[in-house]
Amino acid sequence: MKIAFIVEAFPVLSQTFVLNQITGLIDRGHEVDIYAEFLGDTQKIHPDVVQYQLLERTYYQPKVPTNKLKRVMQALWLVVLYLFRDPILVLRSLNLFKYGKQAASLRIFYSAIPFLGNRRNYDIIQCHFGLLGIKGLFLKEIGAINGKLITAFHGVDISQNLKLFGETVYDDLLQTGDHFLPISKHWQKRLIELGCNPDKITVHRMGIDCQRFTFLPRSLAPGETVRLISVARLTEKKGIEFGIRAVAKVLQSHPNLEYVIVGDGELRTELTELIASLKIADQVKLLGWRNQSEVVELLHQSHILLAPSVTAADGNQEGIPVALMEAMAMGLPVITTYHSGIPELVEDGISGFLVPERDVEALAEKLSFVLQQSDRWVEIEQAGRSKVEQEFAINLLNDRLVQLYQSFIQPGQRHLRAEKGNGKVSDRAPLDAHPTPMNS
Repeated sequence: MKIAFIVEAFPVLSQTFVLNQITGLIDRGHEVDIYAEFLGDTQKIHPDVVQYQLLERTYYQPKVPTNKLKRVMQALWLVVLYLFRDPILVLRSLNLFKYGKQAASLRIFYSAIPFLGNRRNYDIIQCHFGLLGIKGLFLKEIGAINGKLITAFHGVDISQNLKLFGETVYDDLLQTGDHFLPISKHWQKRLIELGCNPDKITVHRMGIDCQRFTFLPRSLAPGETVRLISVARLTEKKGIEFGIRAVAKVLQSHPNLEYVIVGDGELRTELTELIASLKIADQVKLLGWRNQSEVVELLHQSHILLAPSVTAADGNQEGIPVALMEAMAMGLPVITTYHSGIPELVEDGISGFLVPERDVEALAEKLSFVLQQSDRWVEIEQAGRSKVEQEFAINLLNDRLVQLYQSFIQPGQRHLRAEKGNGKVSDRAPLDAHPTPMNS
């Protein structure tokens, strides 16, 4: 099969779920191209990006200036440059009568530039995050790219984005798109509430390569320092504030604790001040960003993982955090929250422990309980590893993804343009303004 991935940035170290799909499809003999709006962070690059030479498969559109005058001036130059190469596609992308403000913003035109004079036919167009699905819909509508349009919904795109742009933002996509792959049953239900045909929805998990995470049962010797860890970006929805406050409470009765937080983000200063105000700087450390091998080593050295995820004030929610999957695969007991699709991975008291969001008392009580029940950790650890292997192993998921793709392609229709939906794409689809879609 020929498969196009439409993403916002590439490569992005935190989006290993996208990378795992791409490399898995290549390993299975399929041809993959990547279309990104901008280049990701090449200073912190996953080794698979180099091994699979993925940057050679990636096509970038020109950067869209935020200044409107600069955007127009650059677009005029680009129109002159590309008009004779593919005049029909240029004019379609600038069709104000059909696309209104979406054409006027020039975003459609900028998105079409990688295809000008080089229109592409694919079996599958895989868009990660809902707003990129809208972009794929526009590109199909103007004839820049052809294939079955498949959109994966993760978290921010079906939580925060609905508050930002309204619950009709995906109406045209849900009506016209070929199929939708929410990463959890939680988001499947939300898509149905938004009016999506249930027959066009298949829950498809994001997963990890279990072979990269060695299972190591945890135990706690008398008097041994308990090492807690969180691996998360320092953003509101990760709930790290509540983890810090809960640990501060537990330290009063269990002083032999260390808590390390791996990750960086906009809340680092605020969390540093919180740690200082609670007078626990000797026991709680913000380690900043670490590469994957360093994270794995830190997980090996730890006893328990905390993932106190919450719904942010702006509505932003998690998908199912990859850090939870990795910790469970490695044999760490995990304590997390009843949030988004997390209970579909972590079964309370069986493969981990769950508490309500933002409940410091409940989180502290659960942590104290787990510390007192270290002789039962092995049952939790084995159940956690088994859960990940059975439902979140990337090799199984990629095999299933290929089967799904093949089921979407009708015999005799490969590489032919998918039938377009009726009517124009609505101005409600905000191609010209969207936040960075991140899952983990």
